Amino acid sequence: MEWNEKLQIIIDYVEDHLQRSEELIDNEEISKIAECSFGFFQKVFSYMNGISFAEYIRLRKLTLAGYDLKSTDLKVIDISYKYGYDSPTSFTKAFQLFHGVSPREARNQNVVLKVFPKMQLSERHEYSWKLEAKDGFRLVGKSIVVSCENNLHFKKIPEFWNVCQRNGIFAKLIAIDTAVPKGIFGLFGAYDEQLNEMEYSIMAISDQEAPQGFTEIRIPPATWAVFDCRGPVPQAIQKGWQYLNEEWLVKYPFQHAQCPEVEWYSNGNVYDSNYLSQIWIPIMEEE
Repeated sequence: MEWNEKLQIIIDYVEDHLQRSEELIDNEEISKIAECSFGFFQKVFSYMNGISFAEYIRLRKLTLAGYDLKSTDLKVIDISYKYGYDSPTSFTKAFQLFHGVSPREARNQNVVLKVFPKMQLSERHEYSWKLEAKDGFRLVGKSIVVSCENNLHFKKIPEFWNVCQRNGIFAKLIAIDTAVPKGIFGLFGAYDEQLNEMEYSIMAISDQEAPQGFTEIRIPPATWAVFDCRGPVPQAIQKGWQYLNEEWLVKYPFQHAQCPEVEWYSNGNVYDSNYLSQIWIPIMEEE
């Protein structure tokens, strides 16, 4: 399930508890829906929506309290406790800061109250993404060092793929691939800042003995932000990296884990308009 789908379920859960069951919002239940710690979920929520989860709930409570004052005969003290305030005084202060009028004044027919609407997050993002906790795995393949000067790696990496396809390395990787589902990895290794160079590898998950001349890399268990890229390669994967570098990676609230970033290429026609490739970003999930 993608993040926008999980967030919509959580938003619906919040609304149900505020408007129907009038029960306390359970942070553990939200963690279960989000499939991560509550603290980590709060960071995702804030990043995706530009507002903290706590602030969203606070504004929704004050909006619904305004509805109650306009449409029911509930006492201010009952409404304050209904929405989790310790006292009518603290509720009145928060209500007035948000609406600009006191709860008593809000019942005046001519007074217009502010509304913070329920979020709708079901729209798909340009690049759908999700978090996946994966066990460690062993990669086997070939590596080169490429220059990043003037974005030369955008040219050299596709050339490396072409070489591997022509000299039989790609066929060997497919033959030893034991992953489910099967797929080939592009691995971004160590970056030399002084030389502006990095190591790039083409590899497959395998439990078989590495062919002569192949290298082996073990990836530890990690949580990954996985981005789907659709379309022919290398254009689709390069556009995906452009999106991440210009938008997501600049603002994302997660710490980078001690793992390389990887590309994953599914089995299939790489020239097809719906061909699936992925970018995996290793992140540190906070407890």
